[in-house]
Amino acid sequence: MKAFLYSLLVAATLTSCSKADEAVNIQNLNQEFISAWNNKDSGKINGFLAEDVSFVQGSAHWKGKGEVSQKWVNETLPTISGLKTSVVSSSTDANTAYEAGTFAVDVLPAAPGEPRGFGEGNYIFLWKKGADKTWKLSYAQLEDLPVQRRN
Repeated sequence: MKAFLYSLLVAATLTSCSKADEAVNIQNLNQEFISAWNNKDSGKINGFLAEDVSFVQGSAHWKGKGEVSQKWVNETLPTISGLKTSVVSSSTDANTAYEAGTFAVDVLPAAPGEPRGFGEGNYIFLWKKGADKTWKLSYAQLEDLPVQRRN
């Protein structure tokens, strides 16, 4: 939890001097990203990733689009559905944007006959505007609770 709060503080510091007329709508950007997850569109998800993206979840820390795409997107996408987020904090400026909050997701059975699960936790997404003016996910951190069994 301390790491999550530290990440929020860093993100808030990076975006504290914002100009609304130059900022991206972070809620719309994250909704596009979440919709791609829920539609299982790995091509679109990977298209959102920056070349130097970092992903942190527990002891896992992956760097670079190739590694994050393989170990987070491609390996996780078939195992979840119904991703929902609830925003706690967000901010933008001309070149960075972040959103942080809680998430909930259905965890699909690993094999036939096994129960479904329910996962939840905290997230932070940090986006950066590239030289080509497109917004890319630069940093993603998830802190999740143990998966709960669904009846």
